[in-house]
Amino acid sequence: MTVVVVTGTDTDVGKTVFAAALTGALGASYWKPVQAGTDDRTDRQSVARLADVAPERILPEAYALTTPCSPHRAAATDGVTIDLDRLALPQVEGPLVVEGAGGVLVPIVGRTTFGDLFARWQRPVVLVARTALGTINHSLLSIEALRTRGVPLLGVAFIGDSVPDSEETIVRLGNTKRLGRLPRLDPLDPATLAEAFTAHFDMEDFQ
Repeated sequence: MTVVVVTGTDTDVGKTVFAAALTGALGASYWKPVQAGTDDRTDRQSVARLADVAPERILPEAYALTTPCSPHRAAATDGVTIDLDRLALPQVEGPLVVEGAGGVLVPIVGRTTFGDLFARWQRPVVLVARTALGTINHSLLSIEALRTRGVPLLGVAFIGDSVPDSEETIVRLGNTKRLGRLPRLDPLDPATLAEAFTAHFDMEDFQ
């Protein structure tokens, strides 16, 4: 089973849109183990709308928490205890795209962060990063946190307008691969997302 894990340098960097694009391109299943915040559209619902895959390929979360904050706090607020054994990777037919919540060091329960969970899985991770101001620091810190934990890093996927110097600096100092850059899309729908992903990324990097 091919598994690609998608994480970000921060919240709202565009990792759900990237995960949807990758899910559609691979014809993969999608799983977000922990969703924190369910009042608006969940990430699972967003991917279902954008990925253009069969509904059964969009897997339910292990935990869907109502409060939009870090999972450890959302679980405490909801009166839920997160069991890490429930966050084992599901077995599916074909590829699987897994999306974390927030950034690499967002806590899940106790002292366990998403970076620690990725280290347990030992599956390749894509780091999604903005191209906007501040991205160099956030990206390099995230890369360092992944490497410290022995997490295999596939490379960095950028989101936003082209900023060649920032992108080159991150991959050079981070000693990693630039996978591509997904521009902001208007409208954002399955067709425009699939077209942009095909134009800006090489599928061989994910297989």
